[in-house]
Parts: sequence; structure tokens; C-alpha cells
Amino acid sequence: MKYAVCLCLCLVLGSLVYAAEPSNGDQSKIIALENAWNQAQLHHDSKALNSLVSDTFIYTDYDGTVMNKSQFLADIKDPAYKASLIANEDQKVSSYKDTAIVTGTYHTKGTYKGKAFEHYGRFTDTWINQNGTWQCVASHTTLLNK
Repeated sequence: MKYAVCLCLCLVLGSLVYAAEPSNGDQSKIIALENAWNQAQLHHDSKALNSLVSDTFIYTDYDGTVMNKSQFLADIKDPAYKASLIANEDQKVSSYKDTAIVTGTYHTKGTYKGKAFEHYGRFTDTWINQNGTWQCVASHTTLLNK
């Protein structure tokens, strides 16, 4: 009897661990969405970003600024921001049923109001899958010293 209970417990725990693992398809899709995000920012494409972030989206920038979706999309349109590079590296996707957390590092380079900038940082993005569509609900960035 104890053996049967232990076996059932192991099967249940094993299935929970398996459910937390991202499928290769979801993981690849989310990384592709992260890359699409970078391209949209690079080209000031707020329409593309509108479909990538949820209506309840919250963005916390490296300087502590917090923006909702409309503020974030308005910021993307700012013509004073001219990025020449936006790239992510070391991305890791952790998935939990209909939620995925992406962590990684980023490198941005360009000019803002005529002044050159180059930033290296870390980011954490939280994605939710609703009705088969992945959207980011929260994003947080932190600068690294290089």
C-alpha cells in the first residue's frame, strides 16, 4: 500500500514539474516575440508593440519610471530617441501553464536628443497566453555597469 501511494505521489509531482517546463514551440515563439519587440522599438512601430503588450501592461524602466500601456506606446513614438542597436542575449524562458517569464541581458545604442548613449542591462518580461495569443503583461529593466 505504501508503495502504491509513493508511486502515485511521484507521478503527480513528476507531472507538475513537466507542466512547468516550456515546450520548445512556446519557448521559440516567445523568443521570436521578444525579437519582434526589439525591431518594433528600433523602428518606432507602436502599432506592432500594441499587439505584443496587454491592455494592463506595466513597464518599469531602468531609472525607476513606471508606464502603463498608453504611456509606453507614446514613448516608443518619441522621434528624439534614435536607436541604432537593440539586441537581447542570454535569454531564458521559464513557463508555468499559461505564463512565461523571460530573463536576459540587453544592449542598446543610439542617440537621445542628440546625445549618444550605450546601455547594457538585464530585463525580466512576463508573458501570458490568453486564447492562444501571447502578450507581455509586465516588463522591468535594470542597467549594468560596463
